[in-house]
Formats: sequence, C-alpha cells, structure tokens
Amino acid sequence: MTSTPDAPEHDGSDLAELRAEIDELKAIPHEEIVNPLPHSLEEREPAAEPTDAIGSEDWNAPDEEPADS
Repeated sequence: MTSTPDAPEHDGSDLAELRAEIDELKAIPHEEIVNPLPHSLEEREPAAEPTDAIGSEDWNAPDEEPADS
C-alpha cells in the first residue's frame, strides 16, 4: 500500500487489538457459534454422575437396608 500526503503510511498499531479479538473468536468452538446454548439452560443442566462398569454388580451381596426417613 502506498502512502500519500493525505494518508500517511499505516504503522499497524491498531492491528494488535484486532488480532486479540480474532484470537478470542477462534477459541470459541464452531458448534457454539453456530448453535449457542442459552445461558439459562446451561445453568440448569445436571452434572454427570459416575456409574459402575457394566458387569461389576455383585448379585450375591446381601440386600442393603433402606434408610428410614
């Protein structure tokens, strides 16, 4: 790009801020940009709980007593 007296040569000082914004946008997964999850729904999403592996149940163990409430 050439410079003229009316438009001096660009020094690129504003490009760092633009690059930071581009990097922030690149960090967002494509699916989140295309199909964002509403914040209120995200807060109500249940947390996953660990489960026992398939086949690890002990069928011969004595029954547990139900807790009195």
